[in-house]
Amino acid sequence: MDSAATTKRKQYKKLLESKDILIGPGVYDGFSARLVEHLGFESGFISGAGLSESALGMSDVGVMGLEENLSRSRAMVNCTTIPLQADADTGYGNAVNVHFTVKQFEQSGVSGIMIEDQVWPKRCGHMKGKNVITREEATQKIRSAVEAREDPNFVIMSRTDSFATDGIDEVINRLKAFESVGSDLLFADALLSLKDMEKVVNNVSKPLAINMGFGIRSRSTTPLISAQELENIGISAVIYPRLLTGAALTGMKTALGILKESIETKSLIERPDLVSSFEEINSLTGIDMLNELEERYAHN
Repeated sequence: MDSAATTKRKQYKKLLESKDILIGPGVYDGFSARLVEHLGFESGFISGAGLSESALGMSDVGVMGLEENLSRSRAMVNCTTIPLQADADTGYGNAVNVHFTVKQFEQSGVSGIMIEDQVWPKRCGHMKGKNVITREEATQKIRSAVEAREDPNFVIMSRTDSFATDGIDEVINRLKAFESVGSDLLFADALLSLKDMEKVVNNVSKPLAINMGFGIRSRSTTPLISAQELENIGISAVIYPRLLTGAALTGMKTALGILKESIETKSLIERPDLVSSFEEINSLTGIDMLNELEERYAHN
């Protein structure tokens, strides 16, 4: 068993069990994963939406497949030392498929995997038109995920999107069913209020995660709530899946707009505030380590 992966997983479980809420920015590539670690965050959440949108240029509606998800998740694991939670959508099939999906993600080195109960092809949790499979089928998929892992520290995160289709009571019933088959971390997506969240927390026994659409209040079904408020009602973890993809896209649009203006006005526009320096990029992406390797193995 990969000792580095096991160490990260133990660290991740310890963070989830802490009285302090765990903050998980959404990562989607080497830049974002390294930056989250560099700025002192203790874990990251690999955003399936972020992977699909950035790598394929496609919205999060089930276009991305297992192998694309795996390869990009593996690359992020290999360039960071903090635990990363993977997003495996619906597990890419039924309970049997979930069994093998979990095994492959565990081998990739991620610290956990999220499985949701939507009908495939799924949709981003804050899009309209979602549908969920039956509670019984969803529970069997989580059972399969729990039984497939070899490392008991590998976190199985169970997500339900049933609030939009069946209401808060069904959310609680599903999460309790997922608990009963061994899920480590629960996730109720797209709840509409702090009151809803508090009701869920008070009716489940395993750690509960919530996602926040930081910076996009008008586009998210879930209201923006501070991490401190969430911690106060007993939420164990909060993820910000779209923060970095949204910020990156805005930054690129701004920089390209300045470039276009420079071309159209036939003038030189110097805006160092819009871009990271060459040195900063190299530092973030491991140039010191690479230089050290070059020196060590240089042929004289």
